[in-house]
Amino acid sequence: MTMNALAATTRNFRHACRLINVDQKLEMSLLIPFREIKVECSIPMDDGSLVSYIGFRVQHDNSRGPMKGGIRYHPKVNLDEVNALAQLMTWKTAVMDLPYGGAKGGIACTPKNLTKSELERMTRVFTQKLQDLIGTNIDVPAPDMGTNPQTMAWILDEYSKFHGYSPACVTGKPLELGGSLGRESATGYGVVISTEALLNEHGKSIKDSTFVIQGFGNVGSWAARMIHEKGGKIVALSDITGAIKNPNGIDIVELFKHRETGGDLSDFNGGETMDPDELLFQQCDVLIPCALGGVITSENADDVKAKFIIEAANHPTVPEADEVLYKKGVVILPDIYANAGGVTVSYFEWVQNIQGFMWEEKVVNKFLIQYMRQAFRDIKDMCHTHNCSLRMGAFALGVERVARATILRGWEA
Repeated sequence: MTMNALAATTRNFRHACRLINVDQKLEMSLLIPFREIKVECSIPMDDGSLVSYIGFRVQHDNSRGPMKGGIRYHPKVNLDEVNALAQLMTWKTAVMDLPYGGAKGGIACTPKNLTKSELERMTRVFTQKLQDLIGTNIDVPAPDMGTNPQTMAWILDEYSKFHGYSPACVTGKPLELGGSLGRESATGYGVVISTEALLNEHGKSIKDSTFVIQGFGNVGSWAARMIHEKGGKIVALSDITGAIKNPNGIDIVELFKHRETGGDLSDFNGGETMDPDELLFQQCDVLIPCALGGVITSENADDVKAKFIIEAANHPTVPEADEVLYKKGVVILPDIYANAGGVTVSYFEWVQNIQGFMWEEKVVNKFLIQYMRQAFRDIKDMCHTHNCSLRMGAFALGVERVARATILRGWEA
């Protein structure tokens, strides 16, 4: 039986606390969320009926700054999942040394079954319920699964009715409303920067490595494009429509052209179709899961042939699989760092909104490279100090920074 996301995150947190000798009372204080919010959102549907949805916002920690985290619209949103992701955001922002704590939110709904006007009404009601508990210096939401810049625009508009125009109250906004250049590609670009840092550490480079990418949404498609541009060979790829492989490398430029003309991955002729369930076990140097969590388990970890795993998705490797892969000598770059490019550029967006001064895209990307490389060096220092895996090094780094801030602010008073 594999543990759920909350249990896995909590286990990693507790291991990190043992590693850096965190006091037991402080450990308990760091684990318990600052605030859990559950709201009922009743909205009139287009057909005149009234439907109620349950919305959540978990604000985990604010010792290092305002809380930060996405809002997801998905039928499986529940308090446990939101709790795990909020906690993960606390450690993730600390690993990247951003002046934030962690939060996460969501509404249990199926977005594709709702019209645009129903989604807007639901978002506005959710914002009304949360408006006195979020904001520029309190808790800054962002898009996540099932939400997008338009969702953020509605939140901004509704929030501004109560507090005046406040562009920094959310990130991931459309450019016209204070969104940042480089935000769309940020998570995928961060994945590529972190992959480069890890490969360089092992005397390798992107251009002499082969890649398998699971998931071709925002993160996977940007990562694939940039790896291809840097000369990396992508030998297998999957999305929700299917999977393809080509030992000579998939032409990503042609694949993008194919998709722009309405084609699916499964009918692209630049590779051989394959069973998507077999994708994770293809021969390659680097495996990048960019889709769902919990895909690498104790049952299938032995079949993974990659030498490196870059966790672009949240929680793709369950802890039991971690142990199997560690014994096999597979190096895992953890999600807490590998997919932190998105929140890092969200921070840049927030900074630009507060300044009222927007940056050029090359400035955004320059700072992203700087932050990702520095965080990698900080994680490696932790690994050397405590003789641990990259995952435990990253967790220890994040927990230590949050614990230090908590102590300095006087948590026992």
